[in-house]
Amino acid sequence: MGTVTLGVSIAVPEPHGSRLQERRAGFGDPAAHGIPTHVTLLPPTEVAEERLPEIAAHLAAIAAASEPFAMRLEGTGTFRPLSPVVFVKLVEGTPACDRLQELVRDADGPVPRELQFPYHPHVTVAHGISEEAMDRAFTELAGYAAEWICRSFALYEQGADGVWRKLCDYEFGSGRTVSAVPSQSGSPIEASSGTANSGTAASASASATPAG
Repeated sequence: MGTVTLGVSIAVPEPHGSRLQERRAGFGDPAAHGIPTHVTLLPPTEVAEERLPEIAAHLAAIAAASEPFAMRLEGTGTFRPLSPVVFVKLVEGTPACDRLQELVRDADGPVPRELQFPYHPHVTVAHGISEEAMDRAFTELAGYAAEWICRSFALYEQGADGVWRKLCDYEFGSGRTVSAVPSQSGSPIEASSGTANSGTAASASASATPAG
């Protein structure tokens, strides 16, 4: 067996995920349609393919011991000049995200990943594009707001084409997979891979007020 590149994240539910994905594409970010809108819990991590069952069990156990929590996005921020990123800020739900990402990356677990920078949950809306375009993203989404109840997180695999596809979605309180939400803007986020059980995205109730 070879290796696979995995990530763990909380999906921004519809219709907000697709709206932010379309805005990201509109700013000229070429990666927009290959990355479903999300809050990262585990950044891209290369692992041996044979460890997928162990990782899946690890994530299911974390989800089973977790409870749904409120998340709210509001306004914009940036990591510039340290990193060429503009993001929508997470203003509610940060402690729960911080706890989850620590559990996922636990030193005694199957994915003991060290981070290059301190963990800062956010939703990227522009990355590595021109300064002018990133300025547009920062300004045009400054009035954006969305809120929902987070009920799960998901395991994704990056394909050879650079697109992130979902393997499994784990429901809080049970660790079970839950029903799917539509792909964001046609992005092929559902996996047909046999390396994990067929997965699904977050079930959530939500409301949003985009700028403009």
